[in-house]
Amino acid sequence: MLQRLIDNVRDSTASALRQTAFAAVAALALLVTISFLCAAGFVYMLHTYGPVQACLAGAAVFLIVALVAGGCYMASRRQAEVRAALRAKSAARSALTDPAVVATGLQLARAIGVKRLIPILAVGGLALGLMASRGQASDQAPAE
Repeated sequence: MLQRLIDNVRDSTASALRQTAFAAVAALALLVTISFLCAAGFVYMLHTYGPVQACLAGAAVFLIVALVAGGCYMASRRQAEVRAALRAKSAARSALTDPAVVATGLQLARAIGVKRLIPILAVGGLALGLMASRGQASDQAPAE
């Protein structure tokens, strides 16, 4: 049984390594292709318009590529922040609906007593309300 598990891990690792090697070769070939296309475009611009215009055109193309990549990065970062905020909210909600937390709360109420528990719950509710209002205020703050 253990040998089968080791063989499965070895096979999956070898397969992942092969796929990574093929992806690296493909990325290198794409890089070389793009390099030759840029060189061909530069040579064409150099013969047609001159060296200054060829350099400015090459710079403009790479500036546009950099701006597009930066925009994609910013959009993905904002999506990651939104997903993290949603995960944090759902984790807080799921903690209150967890049966283990509810059972622990009931046991605590039995152990302490209801009359002593009411002021503790009032203070806890007040603290929770303050934390929730503080969280909403920071969510509505202007973005940088």
